[in-house]
Amino acid sequence: MATSPVLITSPTGELSTAVGHPLHRRIRHILTQSATVSLPHLKQIHAQVLRTAPPPHQSPETSFLYSRLLHFSSLQDLFYSLQLFRQIPYPNTFTYNTVIRAYAHSKDHKKQAFSLFLELLEQESLLPDKHTFPFVLKACAYLFALGEGKQTHAHVLKHGCDSDVYANNSLIHFYASCGQLESARKVFDKMPERSLVSWNALIDALVQLGEFEEALRTFVEMMPSFEPDGYTVQSVIDACTGLGALSMGMWTHAYVLKKCDIDPKFDVLVKNSLIEMYCKCGSMRMAQQVFQGMTRRDVNSWNALILGFAVHGEAESAFEHFDRMIHEDKLTPNSITFVGVLSACNHRGLADEGRRYFDIMVNEYNMEPELQNYGCLIDLLARKGRINEALDIVSSMPMKPDDVIWRSLVDASCKQSDCLELSEEMAKRLVANEGSGSSEAYVLLSRVFASANRWNEVGLIRKLMSDKGFGKEPGCSSVEINGIVHEFFAGDTTHPQSKQIYQFLDKIEERLKIAGYVHDFSQAPLVDEDHEGKGNSLRLHSERLAIAYGLLNSKPGAPVRVFKNLRVCKDCHNFSKFVSKIFNVEIIMRDRLRFHCFRDGLCSCMDFW
Repeated sequence: MATSPVLITSPTGELSTAVGHPLHRRIRHILTQSATVSLPHLKQIHAQVLRTAPPPHQSPETSFLYSRLLHFSSLQDLFYSLQLFRQIPYPNTFTYNTVIRAYAHSKDHKKQAFSLFLELLEQESLLPDKHTFPFVLKACAYLFALGEGKQTHAHVLKHGCDSDVYANNSLIHFYASCGQLESARKVFDKMPERSLVSWNALIDALVQLGEFEEALRTFVEMMPSFEPDGYTVQSVIDACTGLGALSMGMWTHAYVLKKCDIDPKFDVLVKNSLIEMYCKCGSMRMAQQVFQGMTRRDVNSWNALILGFAVHGEAESAFEHFDRMIHEDKLTPNSITFVGVLSACNHRGLADEGRRYFDIMVNEYNMEPELQNYGCLIDLLARKGRINEALDIVSSMPMKPDDVIWRSLVDASCKQSDCLELSEEMAKRLVANEGSGSSEAYVLLSRVFASANRWNEVGLIRKLMSDKGFGKEPGCSSVEINGIVHEFFAGDTTHPQSKQIYQFLDKIEERLKIAGYVHDFSQAPLVDEDHEGKGNSLRLHSERLAIAYGLLNSKPGAPVRVFKNLRVCKDCHNFSKFVSKIFNVEIIMRDRLRFHCFRDGLCSCMDFW
């Protein structure tokens, strides 16, 4: 980085105010040729200009010097920059752009970027240019200011910048940040020229909004035109993570190793994404391999692996890596680290250990627990039947419990026959908290009534849900075969192999019943019907269809990897254990909460989930 030479000052009387004076030439040289100028040095130069040069409104040269001072100060001291800006009598578009950029990059004053943009538009002799719009749109994206961003888009069109690649890239990013994927896509499709940044912006938008398959298709479409960079690779890995597409994730990893020249500043970020991807795709072996191969790790690297061990039920490995992070790499854990170890305790039912780690966070590291930390401990205690302890923590929390905490309390308490009155009270409170925006609270309340065989109330809740236009979130499971992800909904008949899948499911059930499998109706549909009706409903669950399809189409000895959007029910969990034993196959299932590895009739969760 270039350093600024020391400015030698002279008595005022000895200096000429002429543009050609050596001191002014020296100032101009510093302000035009230096890569950076420190703020103290800028203020020294500013003072010298005030003492020796004509006022800016009398001298174009002085006005130019002010614009250069503004250029260097704009990303160092916003308020000082504003003072300089207001001293320039006739600011041009470049000067306005400089201050708009400063506002857009500021922490607390991004709104002023749009205000200053409006001020620029009011100047009769000035027009915004292609450099103005990216700064304004950056601020709008951060603030989720959809209305202001749309106004800016209108001016992009009005001032003929709709073909500029930088303005369009900023528009894609802005619309994606505001959740307007269709608008982002329209901007991209209309671009006469695209850069790698354009593709990255669209792929990232698709990933952030959960359109993982479309993100991967867009990546494939991009490949003939551009070599991916660190941004591209990270988005693609995140898409694979969202889909549970291990084959595509491994291909991306191999591509990074063979062809991608990743900037060193991206190396840790990309490898952290790979660790998370492998953990969430059910391959802890590969996650550990990436982690062990890293020459430099940050807290996020350790957090990703600890969280991975947690969701796989490997609590001891999570605790071991927590200790290694502190003692080997001398890193300080953060709130996410403790979410990891508390989740590890939760998935194994280690209530006392969870209490101990929570106390370590508060007492040894002087950390204020986040809501998520409280949520982990409350859920752990509630699921272990220690409802009163969990409620004591809720009442002592410095913040209001969110709906996730209330849901975990309701879910745990309704499983205990002596807590039905309490669970009903909490479920009704949850319904009141969520208002009319969610169906999950109503589903929980109906489950409370069903557990007490109060079918009339169940019917009333279902009718209320119907009147409000609610429906229970449908179960959806996916399985990856030969790099292609196949998706199934409960009772699905749309797959080309549906007939073979259901025929094979019948054969599976026959073999399982001979081996002693019996339906568990405890979590069957919340209606008062006979066992046969409930059994027929259970056998339509999406994970069974995915497992059957995986068995039909996987290579012998290959594990079947299933990803489900909801928590696996007790009957399907038992079904999967039997299948793993009878068909001698490993089934790796990720549900909403954690991984289950079924092998030889046993599950890695040890039947606690």
